[in-house]
Amino acid sequence: MRQIPLEDFFRNSERTGFQLSPDGVHIAYAAPYKDRMNIFVERTDGTGAAFRLTSETERSVGGYMWADNERILFVKDDGGDENFHLYGVNLDGSDLRCYTPFDGVRVFIVDELEDVPDEILIQMNKRIPEIFDVYRLNLRTGEIEMVAENPGNIQGWMTDHDGKLRVALAIVDGVNTQLLYRDTEAEGFRPVLTTNFKESVSFLGFTADNRDVYAATNLGRDKTVLVLMNPSTCEEKEVLYQNDRYDISSMAYSRRHKKLLSASYYGHDRPYRHYFDENERKFREHIESHFPGYRVGVAGCDKTEEKYLLLVGSDRTRGTYYFYDSLKDEFRKIADTAPWIKEEEMVAMHPVSYTSRDGWTIEAYLSLPHGYTLENAKNLPVVVHPHGGPWTRDHWGFSSEVQFLCNRGYAVFEMNFRSSSGYGRKFMEAGYKQWGQDIQNDITDGVEWLKSEGIADPKRIAIYGGSFGGYAALAGVTFTPDLYCCAVDYVGVSNLFTFMQTIPPYWKPMLEMMYEQVGDPVKDKEMMAAYSPALHADKIKVPLLVAQGANDPRVNKAESDQMVAALRERGIEVEYMVKDNEGHGFSNQENRFDFYRAMERFFSKHLG
Repeated sequence: MRQIPLEDFFRNSERTGFQLSPDGVHIAYAAPYKDRMNIFVERTDGTGAAFRLTSETERSVGGYMWADNERILFVKDDGGDENFHLYGVNLDGSDLRCYTPFDGVRVFIVDELEDVPDEILIQMNKRIPEIFDVYRLNLRTGEIEMVAENPGNIQGWMTDHDGKLRVALAIVDGVNTQLLYRDTEAEGFRPVLTTNFKESVSFLGFTADNRDVYAATNLGRDKTVLVLMNPSTCEEKEVLYQNDRYDISSMAYSRRHKKLLSASYYGHDRPYRHYFDENERKFREHIESHFPGYRVGVAGCDKTEEKYLLLVGSDRTRGTYYFYDSLKDEFRKIADTAPWIKEEEMVAMHPVSYTSRDGWTIEAYLSLPHGYTLENAKNLPVVVHPHGGPWTRDHWGFSSEVQFLCNRGYAVFEMNFRSSSGYGRKFMEAGYKQWGQDIQNDITDGVEWLKSEGIADPKRIAIYGGSFGGYAALAGVTFTPDLYCCAVDYVGVSNLFTFMQTIPPYWKPMLEMMYEQVGDPVKDKEMMAAYSPALHADKIKVPLLVAQGANDPRVNKAESDQMVAALRERGIEVEYMVKDNEGHGFSNQENRFDFYRAMERFFSKHLG
């Protein structure tokens, strides 16, 4: 198999992030302009040329949405600081403006108010950095009016189908979560349920009459299920769907037909749906029948729910967008997101599992260099790749990093260690205060499984991760110094004490919660000291590559600085890459190229 150019894996997509206008006449998408992702628009009927709406050259557009048929909203930050500003531009490129030109302020959209012309609801930490208030923004005049002042502990807001602010989620005493509710905006919010953060009730949406809510909850149970709930009391009226192995992840609701369509959860090999509506089941089965062997997702639809954007992909393709007219039953290919990626040159992502030393089943994914199968994979160099979070999870699907490493001759091993999301409360809570301990043991047990199966060459095993995965990479070479031959730490935590001291201001209301999840610097001082890799750099004896964004608000640059300094003081080989215009991960294409070139050289030298 040929060695594919590194840039092919990590260059910007040719076209991606497609969205339909509400009337279904236009499609917007993100595409490169001077190596930055910008917004373009074209007609759905294929007539006329595409038109570029934005001209960002410092940093890619961070996200966008249709405000109405004539205007698009988008966000961007400065140098990776995650203080996103909200912008708007008309479909003809006119009236480009910033709605939130406030230094150090972050904005989120609460509700696009589909049925209210020219207005949306946003939240900003403009008044106090730690808390977010809700504002009504007039997109034509730019006028901003506060509609809900945050008393200091509210972390999220929710509207009903009429755009009325009806629900708030608060943090109480740092560790308890509280749902607040009101029947109308004329009333004040009142608490209706208080739970420990380990239990959850998440309102996903109101019923058509705005009286009850669909909620995802794990109250009194291990797995998160979908229920019908009275929002004024949080009384469960009906369990709509539950799965014995996995948490419910989302639901689908039709605004046009005002009914619940399906509930979804992520299995080991793919996402699954449970249907409440027979027409929705037939619709999904029909579009999936046109793409056998692929995963088909609905990327969006128009307001009539008759015209759709489909994203079709697999573990060996970054994805292809199609336009589907359901009335005509016509499919039209719009774009391959990365046409230079040849599916036959990519490798499969194999779902595998193993048992941890204390009896947990750990679901994992093994990707092998081209030409190898699970049956003949023996004595390979392996890159162990723990995910970030740690309260997220890996899924089956395409990964540029995985395909790149496999193309260079390495097997890649990813695992959903304890504390990964989607597997229930017990599995997640088993990872609390276990950074470097039981979580790391799950990773180590996976490596031992690879060795016992004969898949991994024991002398050629590396570990690489980003964010929490970066911490796991550092912990791996610190606390199991003979297991790995080298490590790559990408924006990873190195010192649990300094990590807690430098969190973003808007995380501070959740600090007590983080003390229970990671560790309390006072009560758990000995434990946190024992499992902070930077404080035990003397145990490391293999080469490291460390990469860091200078503006990272989540994992401060000091995390990497102190690790590198400790290693260099001892004469351990460490390569350190810092990008001054990046944050928590490298967004700019040229910086991604630099990082993966460095990784390629590093693994070639130390992994073989």
